[in-house]
Amino acid sequence: MKNLTKMDKASVTAVKDCMKVKKNEKILVITDEQKREIGYSIYENAKRLGYKSLLIEMPSAKINGEEPPAEVAEMMKKFDVVFVPTAKSVTHTDARRAASKKGVRVATFPGITKEIMIRGMNADYNAISKRSIKLKRILEKGKHVKITAPAGTDIEFDIRGRTAIASKGLYHKKGESGNLPTGETYLAPVEGTTSGVFVVDGSFAGLGLIGNVNIKVECEKGFATKITGGKAAKKLNDMLDQVGKGARNIAEFGIGTNDSAKLSGILLEDEKVMGTVHLALGNNITMGGTFNVPIHVDGVIKKPTVYLDGKLLMKSGKLLI
Repeated sequence: MKNLTKMDKASVTAVKDCMKVKKNEKILVITDEQKREIGYSIYENAKRLGYKSLLIEMPSAKINGEEPPAEVAEMMKKFDVVFVPTAKSVTHTDARRAASKKGVRVATFPGITKEIMIRGMNADYNAISKRSIKLKRILEKGKHVKITAPAGTDIEFDIRGRTAIASKGLYHKKGESGNLPTGETYLAPVEGTTSGVFVVDGSFAGLGLIGNVNIKVECEKGFATKITGGKAAKKLNDMLDQVGKGARNIAEFGIGTNDSAKLSGILLEDEKVMGTVHLALGNNITMGGTFNVPIHVDGVIKKPTVYLDGKLLMKSGKLLI
């Protein structure tokens, strides 16, 4: 038997631990030309472990949240476990939701790199899972969130009645899905309630690590009304304008719970970093909201202080749970 590389070990963790694939279950790996190496590693290791597996490659999408080809969406429903290492995210697509509804377990790896796969898949998922679930329970009892941060964030919104999702890295039950590597708890703020400003100083989906110029997002009645901050902000405005007003919906509030993750410029990892929070624009139907638009982009905020119903939940990036 060949010596397993770090990449092989990461793929095995994904198959055996995170998805806990059973003997008789069938695996589908969907990848694109940019993430072929990772897709192939998952596929090869699944085969080596004795699972009935299939690998398909599709052209990479242009933006996060774009629907995969109809044929791919159909195939996703026909397997027990689906792995999707692709350049752009299919997490918030109708294709992924339809597969989950059928009971398929889906792991998405948007923007994954070899380094992130190796670093992120060697985390302690039992500890991450406990932390994420604890946070979910706390958030679901809350009604109102206020966030401040050193770069200038000062924003608040209502979360009353919203279900929080603990992306815990262990997807063992029918229909469960989430990112790998993972570690976050998130929910959709109640539409129309977000007001204030958030300043992204960590990284932004599709734009990478924030350089010297932060991205400032001004919000009113649940929408981003003004986005400023150099070339990156212009690029973001252009992306949102292609979709329309719904793209500017304040879609998500999330808290990172993975203590192995580092800010790398790839949002898949960045939004999981412990000590950060993220806010997203666009689609929130995946998390119980009402906006179904073909875009979902997150911005990561460093060293945040978070108040839940006036009580400290996080202080300068330190989780107080």
